[in-house]
Amino acid sequence: MTELARLVVEGVALGGAYGLVALGFVVIAKATGVVNFAQGTFLALGAYLTYNGAVTWGLWFPLAAALAVAASAGAGAGLERLVVRRLAARPPHAAIMATIGVAVAGDQVITMVWGFDHHPIGDPWGASSLRLGGVSVATVDVAVLAVTVVVVAAGAVFFARSRLGLAMRARAADGELAVACGIPVHAVDALAWALGAGLAALAGVLLAAGTATARPDLGLAALRAFPAVILAGFASVPGALVGGLVVGLVEVLTAGYAPVHAPWLGVNVHQVAPYAVMLVVLWLRPAGLFTASPARRW
Repeated sequence: MTELARLVVEGVALGGAYGLVALGFVVIAKATGVVNFAQGTFLALGAYLTYNGAVTWGLWFPLAAALAVAASAGAGAGLERLVVRRLAARPPHAAIMATIGVAVAGDQVITMVWGFDHHPIGDPWGASSLRLGGVSVATVDVAVLAVTVVVVAAGAVFFARSRLGLAMRARAADGELAVACGIPVHAVDALAWALGAGLAALAGVLLAAGTATARPDLGLAALRAFPAVILAGFASVPGALVGGLVVGLVEVLTAGYAPVHAPWLGVNVHQVAPYAVMLVVLWLRPAGLFTASPARRW
């Protein structure tokens, strides 16, 4: 039972990071209708820039992380301004394909600048563990959960109370009506891409901190978080977080129990398990768990 509790805590912590990535996907998709496949690049960029700030330049870790997230958010807004906005008159798949091209190019740039070595970005929480109800929990997992809760709470207040948040909700609900009401749609779109990229960068910092590292394949975490977006149906902000928690739990629990109880599945089955859940959800509810299914005419 203690082992199960430990795995659940690890899964929830990993799911919190995945939820931030999924939230970035959803914010961009709701505002502009584009699935940003460059999220993995922003995720890795956040980790590498934090490494430069905290290790290379010796900045205080929270400051280095904040600067890395801000820089990644600026890069996201720049991508919207220079690439996505110019393709607005084209079919939606044109912008989606452009983000795939940016992702491929961005990964090459990252390896050109930082190489293929693993770079520890720092361990601001220490390698210690906490005792919670008789269960030993890594401090980094508690920190990830705390950061996720704070960010999600701040996001909820932002979308519910601030003028910019309300403008983004209006843009997502009806773009033409938002323009008619005088909402600066282009600025809102740029803000959505900045928020999406910043959330991915923050997730990259959380995934690379502690005993982990900034590494070239870190951006693949965005693809592992993609099933969470499917669970959310590309429309639900709370659903993105819940989907991330489900994906994290499935991945960690599979990694913990499959080698013991089902070794014939292979050593990397935990990387496939979230996609199996995604396929089941698509089969049962093609619109996602948190989106109303469209009416069907027979």
